[in-house]
Amino acid sequence: MEEKTKVITKPKVEVILEEEERKRLKEMPLWRVRLYLTWREIRNNWRLFSENKIGLLGLGIIIFYAIMAIAHPILMKWVWDPNIYDPIVGYSYDEVLQPAPPSFRHILGTDPLGRDVLSQLMYSTRSEFALGILAAIITVTIGTTVGAVAAYFGGIIDTLLMRLADLIIMLPFVTILIVLSALFKMNLIILAIVIGILSGFGGTGIVIKSQALTIKVRAYIEAAKVSGGSNWHIIFRHIIPNLMPLSFLYMMFSVTSAIFSEAVLSFFGLLNIRMSWGLMIHTAQTAGYLLNPKTWWLIVPAGLSITLLCSAFYLVGRALDEIVNPRLRKR
Repeated sequence: MEEKTKVITKPKVEVILEEEERKRLKEMPLWRVRLYLTWREIRNNWRLFSENKIGLLGLGIIIFYAIMAIAHPILMKWVWDPNIYDPIVGYSYDEVLQPAPPSFRHILGTDPLGRDVLSQLMYSTRSEFALGILAAIITVTIGTTVGAVAAYFGGIIDTLLMRLADLIIMLPFVTILIVLSALFKMNLIILAIVIGILSGFGGTGIVIKSQALTIKVRAYIEAAKVSGGSNWHIIFRHIIPNLMPLSFLYMMFSVTSAIFSEAVLSFFGLLNIRMSWGLMIHTAQTAGYLLNPKTWWLIVPAGLSITLLCSAFYLVGRALDEIVNPRLRKR
């Protein structure tokens, strides 16, 4: 019995549109062609991302907290009285007992020191975004460079970098941060640098190295070697640019790790910062309201914000995985 092979052809309309697009691109200058192709890739990726409802949910949460961060300085300048709503030194003189429950004047109530909880929540959002993004950039920069160098050179360089990564992975991450914060005063910038270094030389570098190994053996890398390209030219002009989609994916996961680490250290009072979500919970715990259900507004807003924002970046990362990962993208 003869087997019939089914040939799948594109519709005639699509073929005509592709031919017209090629003709139009040939008439454009090179910079416009690159800009057009980049925009088309972004548009196609957004179409794939928008089909993932979980990713859209995470993106919506991130946008919500970003609006909170932007709105706080506007409210402090034009709407709120700084003497009452300042998240650091403000005090609610209208309330007799502190902490005061939620009211029309204080939507999320006040803390044990008489400061507005909503103002603290919105003020801290900027710190969380700054910490997460800075730590993610440092993590991805180090991890991508380490992974590309280890994969390209191999040998003793690969062995040293990967054994260092194994050593960092073996050590308890939060414990290292607690020890370092006890040795010297740690603010958000120093914390972001420490998290970026530990994550970049740790698990992120190993994962990106595995992807770099698949890029190293491709034809255009051999062509670059034959044409006389130096090792560092090949790494930074050919390997690393092709690792950026995966690196951007791990930026999302790095933000989650940084926000969680800050919350833990702030809860123990080990960070030299003015205000954060973890510090809000620390204030409630110090005043003895941590396990008191009657003063829920001291714990729930900050705790829920930590959970939601960490989950949001994780969900966006999972949605981006379906774009970056070729197997999931085909599915």
